[in-house]
Amino acid sequence: MFCCRRIHQQKPDSPVSSCVSMQRTHDTVCQHKLKSNLKKKFQCVFEGIAKAGNPTLLNQIYTELYITEGGTAEVNDEHEVRQIETTSRKPDRAETTIRQEDIFKGSHVRDEPIRTVMTKGVAGIGKTVLTQKFTLDWAEDKTNQDIYFTFPFTFKELNVLKGKKYSLVELVHHFFTETKEAGICNFQHFQVVFIFDGLDECRLPLDFHNNEILTDVTESTSVDVLLTNLIRGKLLPSARLWITTRPAAANQIPPECVDMVTEIRGIISHIKTSRSLHIMCHIPVFCWITATVLEELLKTREGGDLPKTLTEMFIHFLVVQAKVKKVKYDGGSETDPHWSPESRKMIESLGKLAFKQLQKGNLIFYESDLADCGIDIRAASVYSGVFTQIFKEERGLYQDKVFCFVHLSVHEFLAALHVHQTFINSGVNLMEKQQATSKKSKASKEKPKLRYLHQSVVDQALQSPNGHLDLFLRFLLGLSLQTNQKRLGDLQQTISSESNHKTVEYIKKKINENLSAERSINLFHCLNELNDRSLVEEIQQFLRSGSLSTDKLSPAQWSALVFILLSSEERLDVFDLKKYSASEEALLRMLPVIKASNKAVLSSCNLSERSCEALSSVLSCQSSSLRDLDLSNNDLQDSGVKLLSAGLKSPHCELETLSCEALSSVLSSQSSSLRDLDLSNNNLQDSGVKLLSAGLKSPHCELEALGLSGCLVTEEGCSSLVSAMSSNPSHLKELDLSYNHPGKSGVKLLTAGLDNLNWKLATLRVDNGGEQWLKPGLKKYACELTLDRNTAHRKLKLSDSNRKVTLVREKEQPYPDEKERFDRCYQLLCRNGLTGRSYWEVEWSGEVHVSVSYRGIRRKGDSANCRLGGNDQSWTLSCSGGGYSACHNNRGTSISSSSPVSKRVAVYVDYPAGILSFYRVSSDSLVHLHTFNTTFTEPLYPGFGFGFGLGLESLMLSLESSVTLCSV
Repeated sequence: MFCCRRIHQQKPDSPVSSCVSMQRTHDTVCQHKLKSNLKKKFQCVFEGIAKAGNPTLLNQIYTELYITEGGTAEVNDEHEVRQIETTSRKPDRAETTIRQEDIFKGSHVRDEPIRTVMTKGVAGIGKTVLTQKFTLDWAEDKTNQDIYFTFPFTFKELNVLKGKKYSLVELVHHFFTETKEAGICNFQHFQVVFIFDGLDECRLPLDFHNNEILTDVTESTSVDVLLTNLIRGKLLPSARLWITTRPAAANQIPPECVDMVTEIRGIISHIKTSRSLHIMCHIPVFCWITATVLEELLKTREGGDLPKTLTEMFIHFLVVQAKVKKVKYDGGSETDPHWSPESRKMIESLGKLAFKQLQKGNLIFYESDLADCGIDIRAASVYSGVFTQIFKEERGLYQDKVFCFVHLSVHEFLAALHVHQTFINSGVNLMEKQQATSKKSKASKEKPKLRYLHQSVVDQALQSPNGHLDLFLRFLLGLSLQTNQKRLGDLQQTISSESNHKTVEYIKKKINENLSAERSINLFHCLNELNDRSLVEEIQQFLRSGSLSTDKLSPAQWSALVFILLSSEERLDVFDLKKYSASEEALLRMLPVIKASNKAVLSSCNLSERSCEALSSVLSCQSSSLRDLDLSNNDLQDSGVKLLSAGLKSPHCELETLSCEALSSVLSSQSSSLRDLDLSNNNLQDSGVKLLSAGLKSPHCELEALGLSGCLVTEEGCSSLVSAMSSNPSHLKELDLSYNHPGKSGVKLLTAGLDNLNWKLATLRVDNGGEQWLKPGLKKYACELTLDRNTAHRKLKLSDSNRKVTLVREKEQPYPDEKERFDRCYQLLCRNGLTGRSYWEVEWSGEVHVSVSYRGIRRKGDSANCRLGGNDQSWTLSCSGGGYSACHNNRGTSISSSSPVSKRVAVYVDYPAGILSFYRVSSDSLVHLHTFNTTFTEPLYPGFGFGFGLGLESLMLSLESSVTLCSV
C-alpha cells in the first residue's frame, strides 16, 4: 500500500523530519513491546485448568488445519456433527485452501480488498488456537510483516465490559497498555489487524440496525456500538478484522459486512473402519480423545476389537480418565476398581450439569451453574484425571471463571449418561415433560420401560429443526447395550437390554415413513449404536449378488442404500442414476448421493419439472460437491429450466459443466421461452457449438440473443450456426462471435444473414477476429505497449525503444516541463488507451507497482490523488521481494506470500466486463494473484510506479528498480 503518514513525506532536512524520525522510533519500540508480550502470552497452551495444567509450546504441537475459502456468513442451524457428516463426504478435488498466515489474502475474484474475514468452524476444531498461531507467527517476525499492530481480543473478555463506555483508542489502551505508554492515539497511520475470537460466545447485543453511527476513534460509547461500527467499516475503515465463530452464530454479523468467509474443515486424520469415528476425527479434540483411548487399549488389551461406535469410544475415554485419577492422584494401582464414591459423584454431577445446560441450549456456563449441580470448583484439581480432562476452565481478562466442555460431543455424552442413569436408578424419564403420548399413559401403572424413554427421544430428535438431539440420541441408545454397561463397570447397575428389540423396530418404522435423508441417516447411526445392521446388510447382500431391484425397494431400503453409498470409502466421483433406476422417484431418493458426487449423469432418466426443483436445491446447497451435470435427453420443459436456473444463480452453486447437449434439448423444447443465452469465454470449440446448433435448429427454439465471444470458434462452428439459423430464421436477433476465428468464409456466411429478409438477425459481432484468438487462455489478447516519456518523473530513465524504465539515483533526466509529467511520485503511464480485452506481461526488479489508470489522474504534488492505487482512478499490483499486494482507492490487501515471487507478472483487462486481473508468470503458466471487478468509465492506461510505504524519501534507492515490457 501507499498509505502513509502525511508528515512522513517531508524532506529529510526539515525540522519536521526529525520529529518524524523520533516518532517512528517511538512507534517501533511500542511494536516491539507488543510483540514481546504477545509472544509470552501465546507461545504456550494449557490443557485442563490453566493454572494446574502443564504448559506446552504451541509451535511444537500446532498441526496445520485444513481451511477452505468460500461460503457466506449466513447461519447454518444444523447440528455440528451433521454438518461434518455432510462436508466430510465430499470427493477429493481441488479446493480453494488457505494457510493461516494468508487469511487476509484470499484467491477468488473480488471487487474490493479483503477487510473483514469470518472463519467458521465447529466447536473444538481449532479456531482459537488458529488465531493464537497467527498472532504468535506475527510476533516472532515470521509472517505478515506488512501488519504493524495485531490486537487479539476474545468476546469472553469483551462480555465483561458490557455496560461500560470506551472509545476505540481507550479500548485498545485498556487491553494493550504498550500503546497507551507510547501515546498512540490514531491508528489510521498503521496497518492494524483486530482479531475477535468466539462470536458464538458474545453476550453483547451487536445491534447493527439501530446502533448510532460512530466515526471518531476518540469518542467514548458502549463496547457494543464500538464493535458494530468497527465491523461495518464506519470506524477505522483502514483496519482489518478477523472474526471466528461457530456456524450457528455467524448470522450475528450482516453478510454485507464480511468480505470473505473461510471454514476450518479439520485435520486430515481417519479411522476408516467406522464411519461415525471417521467423521468425528475431523475434529482435533476428538483425535485427542481417540489417541487417549487407543494408547490405553493397545497397551493393555488381550485380543478383542477396538471401539467402533461413538458410545464405545466415550465410555473407554471415561474409564481411562478414572484410572488415571485413581493411580495418579489417589495413589492406587491399575488393578484397583476405577470408580470410587468420590469419582462416581463427580461424574453424576457433571452429567446433571451437562443435561441442564443442554436443555437450556448453553455451551458455556459459570461457577454458579456448577454449584447448582454440587460441583465444588476448589476441589477440581483432585479430579484432574476426570474433571480437567473432560472439562476446561477458561479465564477472561478479569479472571472471571467461565467453563465449557471441550467439545459438544462430550457435553452430549455426559447428558445422555445422566438421563440413562436417572431412568435406571429411579424410573424417572427426564425427557417425558417435553412430550406426552398415549403409550406413557397406558404404561403409567406399569414398571417404567426403557423403550418408552428411547421412543420419546427418537420422536423429539425427529422434530428438532436443527438436529440438536441427534448425537444425544445416539449416546442414549448406545448406553442401553449390556456390553457398554459392562465397560462402565460399577459406575451404574447393569440391566437387561431386551427392550432394545422394540426400540430397533420403532426406529425402522420411522425410517420407513419417508423421512428426509438427513434424519434417516442419523437413525441408521442409531441402529449402529444398537448393534443392528440388518437393513444395511440386506441391501449389501442385494448389491453383492447383483439382484438389487430398486422398483421393489421400500423407503427404509432406499434409505439404507443411500446410507451405504455415503458411508463407502470409495470416492463418489461419477454417479450414474441409470445404474439404479432411470426414474424421477430414484433421483429424489438419491439426492444426498448426487449432492456428494463430483459428476451426476442423469441423461435419459424421464426427468421433469419436479426433478429440476430438487436439483436446484442441490445446486444452491452450501455443502454440495456437484461440479458436472448431464441432463441430456430429458423432457425438462421451460418451467423446469427456470427452476434449475434459480439454483445455478445461487452464490453456493459451483457447477462447472452443464453439457451443451442438455442446453440443446432445452432450446428445442416445445415449451421453451429462453430468450438470452451468454456462453462467452468458455472453450466450447466447434464441437460444442455444433451440439448447441442442434437445439437452435428446432422450430420451438425462440432464442433471441446468443453470446459466444472468445469460445475458440472457427469457420466450421460458424457453418453450424448458419445452418441452424437457416432452419429456424425467425427469432435470433443478436449473435456475438467476437474474439474468434471465423475466417473470411465464416464472416461471409454470417453477414449474408443480415441481408436475408427471412432472418431476424440484426446485430452481428465478428470484430477482433483472427487466428490469434484460437490460442487457449489469455495470451490471445496480447497487445503492444509503449511507455510515454512525457508522463515520466525525472528520476525515471527510459531505454530499449521506450520499453524499459529504471529508477535512477544519480541525477534527474533532462525532460522538458510537461503538464502531464508526474513531479513528486516516481511514476509514468503508457501511451496506449485500452477499451477492449488486452493482455501484457512485464519483467520487474526492486520495488515496483504495475497499474492501470484513467488519463485524468493528477500529476502534480504528493497527495493520494497522484499515487497509482491511491485513488478511485487507478488500480495497482505492488511487487517486491517480500510478495505482492493490490490497492485501489487507497484500500489495499496483501496477496499470498507463500507463493514463490516471480520477476514476471501479467495483466488482463476486459474493459466491457469491468475485469482487471493480475497473474505471476512461472514457466509459461499463469498463477492468479488478484482480480478487481468494477465498471470502467474511461479508457485505461497501463502505468508503473516505484517505491513503497512511508514517503518518497524512504525509498531504498540503492536497489535498482525497473520494469520492462515483454514480448508475448
